[in-house]
This record gives sequence, C-alpha cells and structure tokens, in this order.
Amino acid sequence: MPPSIYRIDPVKDLPLAREFRENPIGHHSANLQCILNLFRGEPLAGKYVLVCVKPHEEWQLGILSGVRGKAVELLRGHVYRDLKEAEWAVFKLRWRASTGQELPLP
Repeated sequence: MPPSIYRIDPVKDLPLAREFRENPIGHHSANLQCILNLFRGEPLAGKYVLVCVKPHEEWQLGILSGVRGKAVELLRGHVYRDLKEAEWAVFKLRWRASTGQELPLP
C-alpha cells in the first residue's frame, strides 16, 4: 500500500483529536477518518496496538515487531479497564509518532 498523502497538521487538526477524544468508537467525520486511516496504514514495526487480555474487561498497550509470527510486546503499566481510555492512549501515541509532537489534550 502506498504511503498516505495526508499529513497531520498539529494545530489545524487539533479539533479532530478532540472529536476522537469525545467519541473514540463509532462513526467519525471524514476529516477524522483521514487521520485514523493514516494511523492504521503505518508500517507494522513499532506500531502501538491494544491487546485484549480479558474479553470486554481489560486491554493492554503493546508494540508490534513487524515480524510475522513474533508476539506483540506488551508494555507493563499500560493496562486499561475502559476501552475508550485505551483507544485514546493509542491515539495520542500514534499522533506523537506521526507529528513528532505531544498531543496537548488531557
């Protein structure tokens, strides 16, 4: 898959990060969907992901190796019992990886 031509503008796209914060699961605006497609289309090596460790109860942050068959590296201390908070944590990490800047939202 060719790289996306869309690039996140850390200032102009801040309202889209707020939109995701308010509704991380479900339908999103077309502009927010562009950002999500960019994040989801990034190379697998070093990509942050969520791993469900207890169905419908607990998720843990992990990093993909990019090597087929190699287990996801689970990050200690990054366990979530709220899926929306877990999704927000991944969004912030992927934002930083894509823009080189921390997302200035709680």
